[in-house]
Amino acid sequence: MNLLIERFLLHIKSQRNFSKHTVKAYKHDIEEFASYASAHNADSHGAWDRMLLRGYIAFIGGGEISRNTLLRKISAVHSFMNYLIAEGTMKSDPFALITSPKKEKRLPRFLSEGEVGKLADHSAPDAVKENDAGYKFAERDYAVFELLYSTGLRRSEAAGLNIGDVDFYGGFVRAMGKGSRERLAPVGDKALKALRAYLDTRPQPLAPAMPLFLNHRGARLSDHGLALIIKKLARRARFARPVNPHSLRHSFATHLLDNGCDLKSLQEMLGHKNLQTTEIYTHVSLERLKEVYDKTHPRSKK
Repeated sequence: MNLLIERFLLHIKSQRNFSKHTVKAYKHDIEEFASYASAHNADSHGAWDRMLLRGYIAFIGGGEISRNTLLRKISAVHSFMNYLIAEGTMKSDPFALITSPKKEKRLPRFLSEGEVGKLADHSAPDAVKENDAGYKFAERDYAVFELLYSTGLRRSEAAGLNIGDVDFYGGFVRAMGKGSRERLAPVGDKALKALRAYLDTRPQPLAPAMPLFLNHRGARLSDHGLALIIKKLARRARFARPVNPHSLRHSFATHLLDNGCDLKSLQEMLGHKNLQTTEIYTHVSLERLKEVYDKTHPRSKK
């Protein structure tokens, strides 16, 4: 069984261009199902039937996990079985008569333009050094914040950038997104200025192939390390609610729509494969419109 799982993981990584995070999650999900099946005397995939799957879905659904995590676990197992069927290892699909739960629709959490301004003020190197004169990474942290909000990059995309991926003259960054899809994302002057200031603090000379952001050991800053920076900046600005790189990505998208950006252009900037994925931000903007309406229309109040 372990060999089949490894072959499947290699398939979705090399043939279907799944991200390393998705591959890792699928590995955990499929191994979890295999353990459940083994505990119910179904070690062989030939014994996987509809009753076993229903029991498994009830088992994982009984835990404290979100609806979307539940759906991902089901999708991982279903994809694995579809792979086995395509390879001729399994003969039938036990999922054929099983109805999966519907995906939970949640509006993205984002910051207002005023909150982004507050975060920027407290993240500026001068403000940071005024409170912590010995801190050496103020320019880097500020550049991370400005880049994320200016481009809407995912944290993995930002962490994976090299110096040569930034076009300081054209105002673009070259990012590698989900499914190994490369795209050019516009970047604003404030972010470019912050990046230049940060790179000026780096040991010279700099080469295009060097990582854009470094950790305290001089190695590439990880996805997790980048997220910790944003969390730290939000704590410094005394935000009561959590703020992470995805919050800035959602804020980027929402503020563009609020200021007249069309959905197709936003799709390109976010690197979404399908326009439907981008359409969730229209709901955010509709909420914003309703809020403005309720505050300003003379007959909107009860």
